[in-house]
Amino acid sequence: MDELYHKEESFDAGRLEKLKEHYAAILALLGEEAGREGLVKTPERVAKAMMFLTRGYAEDPLAILRSAMFREEYRQMVLVKDIELYSLCEHHMLPFYGRAHVAYIPDGYITGLSKIARVVESFARRLQVQERLTVQIRNCIQEALHPMGVAVVIEASHMCMQMRGVEKQGSATTTSAFTGVFLSDPRTREEFMNLISHRYR
Repeated sequence: MDELYHKEESFDAGRLEKLKEHYAAILALLGEEAGREGLVKTPERVAKAMMFLTRGYAEDPLAILRSAMFREEYRQMVLVKDIELYSLCEHHMLPFYGRAHVAYIPDGYITGLSKIARVVESFARRLQVQERLTVQIRNCIQEALHPMGVAVVIEASHMCMQMRGVEKQGSATTTSAFTGVFLSDPRTREEFMNLISHRYR
């Protein structure tokens, strides 16, 4: 017998109720009938979706990294590339999505590889601009691990450019932020850029 699919999510009841009320009012202001069959549960669904998509405000990225720090004498580049990210543009609250490539060169401490992805996720799950997101990830890793250098590149597509405004399909935005040897040593920066441009088949 097949097991029924069941997903559990936890939301603050008070915040959820207030958001539901606001989204019901928004539907009415848009000219919709919030009580019709297809929209009865929409305010609650949207409220839960927004709470999920902005859950990064309740997380501490520094604590995430510091929860898995290990002393290690490794002093070569550590690169985690093609980290999927989904965020909301703070100007229109429309999605932007893409991939982050994050590298650092340890100076006594390393962190769990999954923690790098979690830091990206934590900052992305907020209202954002791509430029700030890139710098926040860089600064967090630099502050937590004090490595010899950090490099972050984000490649993303923005729905605010594709769905409205200039409506340019297929456009992508690339941002970068570096510290330490990635700034001072062109060879190290070039190695990083070569590594993230290479795609395994």
